[in-house]
Amino acid sequence: MSPWETVLAIIGMGLITLLTRSFFLIPKRELPIPDWAKQGLRYAPLAALAAVIVPEIVMTQGQLISTWQDARLYATAVATAYFFWKRGILGTIVSGTAVMLALRLGLGW
Repeated sequence: MSPWETVLAIIGMGLITLLTRSFFLIPKRELPIPDWAKQGLRYAPLAALAAVIVPEIVMTQGQLISTWQDARLYATAVATAYFFWKRGILGTIVSGTAVMLALRLGLGW
């Protein structure tokens, strides 16, 4: 592509981004959202997080893990148990990371 085509593409993508992100700011009044959609949107962040995290825990290079000697499984179990015990995010991260490091460095998993 020529430099002008590149600049035109960048400007075009910027305008499209501006339009789509300001879509809810343009109307003068609030757009009505049905109650069923509001209920569904409550779970969107959790669903997005699960869609990112779960494959990272149970898969390696596009394949399901085939052994129990994987530090991620134990780190996830410890972090989950800690969260349900104390309900603290920092402790959850620290406990999971500590188990992961101990198994990776200590046992070579």
